[in-house]
Order: sequence, then structure tokens, then C-alpha cells
Amino acid sequence: MALKDIQSDFEFLDEWEDRYRYVIELGRALKPLADEDRVDKNKVQGCASQVWLATVIKSDSSGDIPQLSFTGDSDAHIVRGLIAILFAIYSGRKASEILKTDAHAIFNELGLGDHLTPQRSNGFVAMVERIRSDAQTAIQSSQPVD
Repeated sequence: MALKDIQSDFEFLDEWEDRYRYVIELGRALKPLADEDRVDKNKVQGCASQVWLATVIKSDSSGDIPQLSFTGDSDAHIVRGLIAILFAIYSGRKASEILKTDAHAIFNELGLGDHLTPQRSNGFVAMVERIRSDAQTAIQSSQPVD
């Protein structure tokens, strides 16, 4: 789902109970994570629940900045929804765009920053840092070595 659609839907929903249900529905719509991606290297550290993020980096032969896409999962329904929102923000974008995008500001615009528990907020920060780290690694890996 596109970020602008999520933002529009959040504006339409007045009650936080409805917004939480919507976040859970976003998580249910995530593509299932393949069993081979449920490995330690894809596990996000710093999350109270179990979270896996698998990153695919696509580079073209022109040496252009790599593009990243993500798959992920969690054992917590709300966290799966947060993952879906993060994917709407970041997946399919160039690594340089990922590094310029402030997911914290977007979450605050949605009002999620004020309505997440401290544990979920810490997990959100850990997921964003993981995505940003993968983007930075992709950029460094695509640069020619002298």
C-alpha cells in the first residue's frame, strides 16, 4: 500500500481504536516472510517482540544508486502493521532516498509516536535504524574502490 493512502486512511479514522485495528489490518496484508528469511542475520535487535527484516538490494549496470526492497514479519500484530507502514515509506526506494527520509516525522504525523508503548517505540527505532544501515551499506558497496 502507498504511504499517501495510509495517511489518507489515518485522517479518515477519528478514534484510536479504529486506527489500531487499521494498523493490524495493514500487517495482515503483508506478504508472508519465507522460512529461509527467518534467520538470525535478519532478526532486528532491540525489539521486544520477534522481528525479521530481509533486504533485497538491486543495482543496475550503470552504477546508479542501489534500490532496496524489504520483506518482514513479527510475532506481534501491531508490530506487523508498523512494518507494513515502514515498507510503504521505504521499500522500492533508492538507498540515498531512504537516508533522506525521516520515518520518525511520518510516524509523528500519523500520531503513532504519541500512541505507541515505549517498548514498541524502541522497536520502531531499531527497525528504522536497521533499514537505514542496510541503505548505507548498499551505497558503500556500490561505490568503486580505487
